[in-house]
Amino acid sequence: MQLTTAQSSLIVLAIYLGFALLELAYTRLFAKDEQTRHDGILEVVSTLMLLVVTQPLILFTVGMIGHAVFPHYANALADIPFLAALALFLVFEDMMQYWWHRASHSFAWLYNLHRAHHNARYMSVRLVYRNNILYYAMMPSIWFAGILVYLGLGWFYAGYLVVKMAVIIGAHSDFAWDKPLYRIKALSPLMWVVERTISTPATHHAHHGRHLSDGAVHYKGNFGNLLFFWDVLFGTAKITRTYPVSYGVENLPLATLGQQLLWPIFPENKDMHADIPGATPARAATPHAIAAD
Repeated sequence: MQLTTAQSSLIVLAIYLGFALLELAYTRLFAKDEQTRHDGILEVVSTLMLLVVTQPLILFTVGMIGHAVFPHYANALADIPFLAALALFLVFEDMMQYWWHRASHSFAWLYNLHRAHHNARYMSVRLVYRNNILYYAMMPSIWFAGILVYLGLGWFYAGYLVVKMAVIIGAHSDFAWDKPLYRIKALSPLMWVVERTISTPATHHAHHGRHLSDGAVHYKGNFGNLLFFWDVLFGTAKITRTYPVSYGVENLPLATLGQQLLWPIFPENKDMHADIPGATPARAATPHAIAAD
């Protein structure tokens, strides 16, 4: 059965709300350790901008350009086999996002567009869509997805998005679904495969860890979104089955609200000791507790 766009969106919303409810019950969804007054603003604004403005606008723009310049290619791939469609999306959408994400941690100017996602000193479903508004507008994978949809693969994209977002939402949540499974010896071979195939809380939390001295931290790797396999393939994987003690950005000046949402329109703060209202941690740092024991 093929999903419609509306059905796909509702399922993703249900997955998101499911993890949010688990966090609400077990890890204080709205009161994370070290959250600031800016965090909620960032998360609401960037989420709404992506889902309501940026992503629909990209899909509309690609379709408009396609019909104007390449009308004969509309729905050209609509009848290709499922596995062929899967391969196209994994390469042109998920692998492209891997490289975009990796580039964002390799070039300072691009990291400024991605800084908001890592500025949070906690893990949560709240971070899934948290990024600079321009970061998403420039993300190649969204544009490639738009092209594939124009070529007739919208039927596949709806289901693909459900699977991808389920993995991403689960990987960001601090209700770590993988932790209890690691303790079951009989599941060890299965989890060996799983953690090398898709992003899990353990592998993705490592990417968000604050201190390089923490053995569970690997913020210069573990870039995969749906497939962690790209990290394995391209040599950026670190698998420890452990979780960082704390999260956030190490040894950088505090970022202003404007910088996080709309750098370079709002300039980068370069003063390590700047007093930025709303950006000061609300409480002292405490060890980060992982749920789902």
